[in-house]
Amino acid sequence: MPKRNLKDQKLAVETFLAQAGSDWDERTGAVAVPIYQTATFGHPQLGKSTGFDYSRSSNPTRLVLEETLARLEGGVRGFAFASGLAAIDTVFRLFSPGDSVIVTEDLYGGTHRLFEKVIAPHGIKVIPVDTSDIHAVRAAVNPSVKGLFVESLTNPMLRVADLPALGALAKAQGWTFIVDNTFLTPLFLKPFDFGADITVYSATKYLGGHNDVLAGAVMVKDHALAEKLAFLQNAVGAVLGPHDAWLVLRGLKTLSLRLHRQEQNALRVAAWLVKNPRVKAVHYPGLSAHPGHARLVAIGKGFGGIISFEVADGVSVEDVLSRVRVFIFAESLGGVESLITYPSVQTHADIDPAQRLKLGISDRLFRLSIGIEDADDLIADLQQALEQA
Repeated sequence: MPKRNLKDQKLAVETFLAQAGSDWDERTGAVAVPIYQTATFGHPQLGKSTGFDYSRSSNPTRLVLEETLARLEGGVRGFAFASGLAAIDTVFRLFSPGDSVIVTEDLYGGTHRLFEKVIAPHGIKVIPVDTSDIHAVRAAVNPSVKGLFVESLTNPMLRVADLPALGALAKAQGWTFIVDNTFLTPLFLKPFDFGADITVYSATKYLGGHNDVLAGAVMVKDHALAEKLAFLQNAVGAVLGPHDAWLVLRGLKTLSLRLHRQEQNALRVAAWLVKNPRVKAVHYPGLSAHPGHARLVAIGKGFGGIISFEVADGVSVEDVLSRVRVFIFAESLGGVESLITYPSVQTHADIDPAQRLKLGISDRLFRLSIGIEDADDLIADLQQALEQA
């Protein structure tokens, strides 16, 4: 069959993703990347390798995913991990005892737990700051700070990080600038454009997109950092298996279709929630009244599919959760199915209650992950649940 090579062509992201990996198997012409379900690889002879030796170090299926992720992000190299937290944990091994890292204060609860209960006891100090406020970040600067870790959109309060100002500060200070861009994906925001050195993702979420795989991803902007991360990925070994890599790669092929539909639905649901008398507050950056709306319009290409909202006094949280029929009461986000989550008990339960309240994560707050269903069905489901709660 004729040899095809899309790597050197300038293609729209939708075209590139739809055909990601389709040139890999030149021997058979397989359109889908094969799943190389093997732990080890035979050597042609002493001192020679096929390029693959042991799947912890590299696996063909995982490599195709990693190359796809790197090109999607605009980085020099990508790395696939067993989970988003495994990815973050490996990245933080770039720091040493005695270093400090400024981090977003209203992080995903699992990231908060990793920083406070696992990383901090090993001598790396974590300094939580409101990273939507550059003045607060500047106030936290001290000689021990070696890194800056931010969520581009915070979980679950959806504050928008001031990436241009943060990137400029990190460069001036010589920090390693890490951005968790899970909520927006490279389709809606490119952190490398604003000075990020490393991006991290829970690929379980939008990149995989079907709530059927657990995965993490790291993309790196320069070769020196890539070499360090490659060493750590192999040395630590929290890598993604070949079948899971194949599932994420398959999910990436429809990322644009899914994400745009999810955003369209989220805009409609958020606008409806704002008008509902049983809803006290709505947090969604697609709303013009959101404090970070203008900033995200300036730096990004979309608002994502996550909404948080707080119900008014007198509305039973338990009734809302028990009465939804289309929304699924479950943790996680970013899949094709719409989910409703109760952060104070689920995703952020490990955070001290007083701290949760300070961050706005009250006992009346819900987080919605909007899927690809019909928006009218989603609105009708929330309406009946709120009316009966």
